[in-house]
Amino acid sequence: MREIATEDITSAVKDAVIKANYELGEDVIEAFTAGLKEEESPVGREILERLIENARLAAEERIPICQDTGVAVLFVELGQSVSVVGGDFNQALEEGVRQGYEAGFLRKSVCDPFTRKNTGDNTPIIIHLDLVPGDGLKIWVVPKGGGSENMSRLFMLPPSAGWEGIKQRVVQTVEEAGPNPCPPTIVGVGIGGNFERSAILAKKSLLRPLGVPNSDPDLAQKEQELLAEINKTGVGPQGLGGRITSLAVHILMMPCHIASLPLAVNIQCHASRHLEIVL
Repeated sequence: MREIATEDITSAVKDAVIKANYELGEDVIEAFTAGLKEEESPVGREILERLIENARLAAEERIPICQDTGVAVLFVELGQSVSVVGGDFNQALEEGVRQGYEAGFLRKSVCDPFTRKNTGDNTPIIIHLDLVPGDGLKIWVVPKGGGSENMSRLFMLPPSAGWEGIKQRVVQTVEEAGPNPCPPTIVGVGIGGNFERSAILAKKSLLRPLGVPNSDPDLAQKEQELLAEINKTGVGPQGLGGRITSLAVHILMMPCHIASLPLAVNIQCHASRHLEIVL
């Protein structure tokens, strides 16, 4: 049985929270650069250039990529042969987020739903935990902004809707969102499962690096089909018109009940922040 100390978990999460908010992944920056080659709108091209410059400045000056430093969502894969020692595992994750948002001077955005009183430290956090074989611990830290999250949708479609119904709802969601999620976006699509599982699938799909094709050839083709339809809408960078409304569409799918066809669309803004920790 391998032991992992809670203090090591807290320290790693603290560092990851700061780094994720300061340093945009190279996969996203490369997608901006590729988008420049396809974007025909002068305004759209200027926006993409400024997004690249913004990412550079944030990393060099050690400041957040965006003023909205998000709600901390953590996807966790905990090995069955791991013993977490020294305290409570969930509290260790929360403490890492708490320390990271304080040390990194990151905006605290978590508040009571009714009074709107801020909790003051960006907790509680949202944890999705999977128990997996082995003696490893893997954590994805995902600061998720409010603008893109507000534009996300969940549909319980009839089975007869099929692929065409799914495609219509995904494109409709992106088009209706317009400039609100700060395009160019990454669109996470969860198909199947049930009400809550489809939403988790949609968000988890965003962890795949841009440019890495879906391992399922059929879903890879469907992703490209959706991306082409989305980019025909003309929403464009920052909603000001153009060809590059979204940088990618990522799909995760699982079987569902015979009477339903769950569909979740989780939109991610251009500041697609996620960082993987391996302990």
